Amino acid sequence: MPIDLAGVHIPTVTPFSPRGEVDLDAFEANLHAWAASGIRGFVVGGSTGEALLLDAAERSNSWAAAREVAPDLALIAGTGAESTRTTVRMSRAAAQAGADAVLVQPPAFYRGAMTREALSDHYHAVADASPVPVIVYQVPLRMSTLDLPLGLLAELSEHDNIVGVKDSRGRLELIRDIVDATTDDFQVLVGSGALLQSALDAGAVGGILGVANLVPEWCAQIHAAQGRGDAEEAARLQSRVAPLHTGIVGGMGVPGVKHALDLLGRAGGAPRSPLRPLAEPGRVEVMRLLSEAGLVSN
Repeated sequence: MPIDLAGVHIPTVTPFSPRGEVDLDAFEANLHAWAASGIRGFVVGGSTGEALLLDAAERSNSWAAAREVAPDLALIAGTGAESTRTTVRMSRAAAQAGADAVLVQPPAFYRGAMTREALSDHYHAVADASPVPVIVYQVPLRMSTLDLPLGLLAELSEHDNIVGVKDSRGRLELIRDIVDATTDDFQVLVGSGALLQSALDAGAVGGILGVANLVPEWCAQIHAAQGRGDAEEAARLQSRVAPLHTGIVGGMGVPGVKHALDLLGRAGGAPRSPLRPLAEPGRVEVMRLLSEAGLVSN
């Protein structure tokens, strides 16, 4: 196995300075705080990290910073782009920055032209050229993306350098379908923090969880408890994590996660334009959810 993905990975947020530049000091402070939480690694440059709003140098600098802060944890770099050429170049740059694997979402702007054959060619070309293993990213369908056919995922699982998939569609039956359709060594990661325990039970090896920005210890403990057969403890923790995923990550997206981090004493801050900071009703709801989880006091 080129890389063992089992465990919980944090798709890190990207803090910005008041002038709107990437704040690497704040980013590194978050990484240091998370590194001791029992997680498996970091995903830097994913959708939670506002990757599409970052330029190539900002992504590369973030990858290098994460590698320096946490040399013993897995580093997965988000490198997907609209062209195969750019995705290959970004994947090579990520490998040079120390990434252990790359996470590649499907190109979706020319959606009507993205046939199964076009997508197959794209992923095979990226995997053939990438110096590190490739993880396919099934982006949440509420975003501008494609619903990857199960048959395509089964085909891609046979490529030696395509080692897994992150599925963020939020449906447990789809996780089961992928596990059943792909090769035995293909690693399935769930993207919904509300489904972690159930996905592990269905054959997933772990998760890339936006909610792990907020409660990395709880997410890592769900994985550990399920792994040792303590389903009761895993379920107890899952019941605490699920409302945070549903209400903040799924319900409010990046602005909600970043505001929650601010309340928890981590570096969140404002998202990059054109994303807007969380409005006041959302701020009240985030406070309520964190308070009910016992993470903050009113």
